[in-house]
Amino acid sequence: MYRGITFRQFLVDLNREISEDNVFVGAAALGYYLTLAIFPALILLMTIIPYLPVANIDQEIMSVLETALPEDAFSMVSRVVEEVTSQRRGGLLSFGVLGTLWAASTGMYAIMQQLNITYDVSEARSYIRARAVALALSIMFGLLVIGAFWLIVAGGAAEDWLGEQRGIPDFLLTIFAVFRWIVIVLALLLGFALIYKFAPNVEQKFRFITPGSVIGVLLLIIASLGFAIYVANFADYSATYGSIGAVIILMFWLYIAGLVILVGSEINALIEHYSPKGKRKGEKTEGERLGGPLHDAGD
Repeated sequence: MYRGITFRQFLVDLNREISEDNVFVGAAALGYYLTLAIFPALILLMTIIPYLPVANIDQEIMSVLETALPEDAFSMVSRVVEEVTSQRRGGLLSFGVLGTLWAASTGMYAIMQQLNITYDVSEARSYIRARAVALALSIMFGLLVIGAFWLIVAGGAAEDWLGEQRGIPDFLLTIFAVFRWIVIVLALLLGFALIYKFAPNVEQKFRFITPGSVIGVLLLIIASLGFAIYVANFADYSATYGSIGAVIILMFWLYIAGLVILVGSEINALIEHYSPKGKRKGEKTEGERLGGPLHDAGD
């Protein structure tokens, strides 16, 4: 590990940071705020998509959501999406876009506050500026989703074309078959990188790949698929809670997503605290608080 820190010591320090920062409580708060934000975000996204000259993006988005979400949660989300995409909603775009954006950015604003806790810094940005950052990150995520799924659609069209040709090797078709997940993973990495760069109130260098983002993406994919399998085979929330079961499942899935984001941030912050060129806990910029050489993360 870094600077002579063993893997065991790293896990001990990580566990301590997770406990001190109340990461599980923070993830529960994120699950709540992300639940409030996900429907306005989907409504806005799916309202804009019919105006774009790209076919089948909405189908690809729903296909990935179907893979990631448990069945009941996906059914609830898909009903909302189908209502919105059934016709163009010019009224929303002309009059309600700012309100919808504001609601959609609620989850991102909550993420920003939780990442400040990770770095032990206060939110020095004004409320308007912080909400503007949340809005900007939400818009970037929307553009990222559209761009990523455009590539998926293009890859799918290329795969279909190759499938109709004779003499195309099977391995080439396999490459195009996994193209979709490669794009999704890259989009997730970029999304994590944007969050870890701009969300906390600290100076950060933009890094497309960090240990926290890589582990976060892997955990998010594994946890999402694992949770979907668990709900499908072992837990019948609808039988226990009735129609509200789908909401509970969705909130639980978003809780997992929030937990993954926070754990990834804790990993990045801990590694930075190990580095002699990194910031100490509580510093927004290197040397801002105490000056002098950095102490070890365990001090």
